Amino acid sequence: METSNDLQNMRRLYTRSVLSEETAGSNPLELFNLWFSEAQAEGEQEPNAMSLATVDKTGQPSARIVLLKGLIREEFQFFTNYNSDKGKDIADNNKVALNFFWPKLERQIRIEGLASRIAREESETYFQVRPRESQIGALTSNQSSVVPSREFLEEKFASLTKEWEGKVVPMPENWGGYSVFPIKIEFWQGRVGRLHDRIQFERKESGWNRSRLSP
Repeated sequence: METSNDLQNMRRLYTRSVLSEETAGSNPLELFNLWFSEAQAEGEQEPNAMSLATVDKTGQPSARIVLLKGLIREEFQFFTNYNSDKGKDIADNNKVALNFFWPKLERQIRIEGLASRIAREESETYFQVRPRESQIGALTSNQSSVVPSREFLEEKFASLTKEWEGKVVPMPENWGGYSVFPIKIEFWQGRVGRLHDRIQFERKESGWNRSRLSP
């Protein structure tokens, strides 16, 4: 199927907003909170969805979408199976990248930082407020491992649902949260003529250093 011409003609004119040094301020985490609240108000679908990029021990990068579940102690928090591909990557190389994309607002936020596991007690607290189906799903899935069929997963899910009926579902030993300590945060605002606004904050010993990047 020929799609190259269609792809070449796909474009959007970005006119929604501007990002100046004045509006960016001096604290990127305050600006993140502002932009996140505006994404919620705009009705962005899953505004807490973010791309997480990791690199394995051979140097192969990979990316997937995960959900931001907290901005705790100025760190970005998400949860997963520690034995997943992403968990194995982080164990070998804890340098990661996050990316938020909010098309209605014509905005991106790019984050580079260091990932580390959070305390098990914090993971337990979050696990117990998850929907019960998600709790059973965490018990069911040995994330990223090969399974024989979809039916295998559904049968295991049904069996565990029956086993834990009327009981508190335990958090798996290999499941929990990560916090990403931000080293660099870039705010991207689409502009006319692809002359986008890009304001970058880089962490220094004295605090955050702000600069404007060429689009």
